[in-house]
Amino acid sequence: MDATTVLAEISGNIATIGYGLAAIGPAIGLGIVVGKTIESTARQPELAGRLQTLMFIGVAFIEILAFIGIATPFIFGTTGA
Repeated sequence: MDATTVLAEISGNIATIGYGLAAIGPAIGLGIVVGKTIESTARQPELAGRLQTLMFIGVAFIEILAFIGIATPFIFGTTGA
C-alpha cells in the first residue's frame, strides 16, 4: 500500500463524515421551523394558512442548503487516484 492509496482512503472517510455533517444543520433547522410554526398556529389559529405558506418557503431554503452541502464535494472534489 503506497502513500496515494492511504491518502485516498483517508479523504474518502473524511468526505463521508462531511456528508453527515452537511445533513445535521438542515435537520436541526427543519425541526426548529416546523416546531415554531406549530406553536404559532396554536397561538393564533386564524393565521394557519399564512404560517404554513411561510413555513414551506423556509423549508425550501433549508433544503437548498442541504443540497448544496451534499453537492459541493462532487463539484470541488479532487480527481486524484
